[in-house]
Amino acid sequence: MNRQMNRQLLSGDEAVALAALHAGVSLGTGYPGTPSTEILETFFQLGGRAQWAPNEKVAMEVALGAAFAGGRALVTMKHVGLNVAADPLFTAAYTGVSGAMIVLTADDPGMSSSQNEQDNRRYAVAAGLPMVEPSDSQESYDFFLAAIDMSERWGIPVLFRMTTRVCHGKSVVVPHPETASAPPPPHFEHDLPDRVMIPAYARPAHLRLRAKLAEIAAWGETCDLNREVARVVAGGSVLGIVASGISVQHAAEAAPGASMLTLGLTYPLPVERIRRFAASVDRCVVLEEGDPVVADAVLAAGIPIEAKADMFRFGELDVARVRRILAHDMSPEATAPSGKAPELCPACPYHTVYNTLRKHDCIGSGDIGCYSLGVLPPYQVMDTLVDMGASIGVGLGLRHTLPPDQARRVVSIIGDSTFIHSGITGLVEMIYNPPPTGHVVIVLDNGTTAMTGQQEHPATGRTLEHTRTGQVSIEAVARALGIPSVTVLDPHDDPDGFERLLLERLAASELSVIVARRPCVLAAADIRRWELQATARVLPQLPDGACEPAGAAR
Repeated sequence: MNRQMNRQLLSGDEAVALAALHAGVSLGTGYPGTPSTEILETFFQLGGRAQWAPNEKVAMEVALGAAFAGGRALVTMKHVGLNVAADPLFTAAYTGVSGAMIVLTADDPGMSSSQNEQDNRRYAVAAGLPMVEPSDSQESYDFFLAAIDMSERWGIPVLFRMTTRVCHGKSVVVPHPETASAPPPPHFEHDLPDRVMIPAYARPAHLRLRAKLAEIAAWGETCDLNREVARVVAGGSVLGIVASGISVQHAAEAAPGASMLTLGLTYPLPVERIRRFAASVDRCVVLEEGDPVVADAVLAAGIPIEAKADMFRFGELDVARVRRILAHDMSPEATAPSGKAPELCPACPYHTVYNTLRKHDCIGSGDIGCYSLGVLPPYQVMDTLVDMGASIGVGLGLRHTLPPDQARRVVSIIGDSTFIHSGITGLVEMIYNPPPTGHVVIVLDNGTTAMTGQQEHPATGRTLEHTRTGQVSIEAVARALGIPSVTVLDPHDDPDGFERLLLERLAASELSVIVARRPCVLAAADIRRWELQATARVLPQLPDGACEPAGAAR
């Protein structure tokens, strides 16, 4: 069949999922987080094996185990998730892999749905891992296949960095599954010096890692991931642009007459190739979204290039901003028009909780999730928000430090998915180092990971594909840890009862967990449908005329 007849319009996330399928990825794992969430969901829909992990660290370790077994593994997360997974990531660079392992980090310049806009290209340098960056959906597909080959060739995890516009923007993709190498059969071989990172084994492993990076750097000088387009301009000076990621697309539109070196392998950088390119043009500009990672490295190598002004370090780039960079336009940028502020859904079960917290002037130690919107009017009862799971630790710190009359107003607010992700260790801290005034934790349990699109997690009792599995009970975990007071209720059904309970718990000098449980209004219908489907699957086949068992789904 003519490959062009198989053209598809795909987002970058969908293109990666398709490439993972064609590459024979044996396991995809991760934690949902915009803009990466759709990758694993699409991979499953296409027929791949995908699963949600409790958090990114666990996902990284599961993927590493699959790669130790000779499989091809994909682990996905948004940029801040890599902070959670950094501990195993750095050591995985030393251990290497037997199969292939792609660590996909989806950065969020401009903070469309994040608490910071960190540039995860820094992780490639710090961990000593190669980094691949696509600029559109076709490259997302092509480069993923190349990353699999790189990982297996050098026995090393490969960082695959995408950004919001590449993840969610759609463009034409021509798949070519016939070019993907066949995955080898999984197998395990004992190799203690490579896999057990005690100091005696880690020291030579570090030397092996640096030797691998030197080989990859030499390969990168000529590999197809880095591409050069030279343009001949009659008269006048020649502009050269070095770009990576989505900046490639912006530069092509902003300066169609410029020569361009596009970087798909941004670590290790092809320094000599950049040097030759810069020498071939009259003016060389490095365009990159986020931190001046490439520009700093190129300037450090003594290559004369121009970096963007610091004012363009913040937020996303677009064609207009690229034109300003090329024109040295340092005038103040127009203020973006203010849109409608996000807000909790009108029927959200959190309204009762936040109304009560505001009424009694509580100090809210907040967390990541849709309930973060409690920081906005009309409630404004979330006083801190740092990272996943921080609500409990920060709340305890406030309780330990504030005078008793203020300490008794501190409440930690955390969602069900976030509690599973990294709230449990906060409860362990609460038991181990209890404040004199006690503490109150409210788990807002809406039965889903709502903010990223109603994904499952271990406390829902359903897998990524919504089939039944083992279910973690939040209240049972709290009781097992030794929390003296654990209460489950629906504040929406009994707002007065919730208020009385909260005041009672705030007044008591003991530890308390309140599980405020009511399904997310957007997910409730789907949850009912999935539960009915699960019930139908486990019911025995009844003979004609037999009565259905009590409680059978109808």
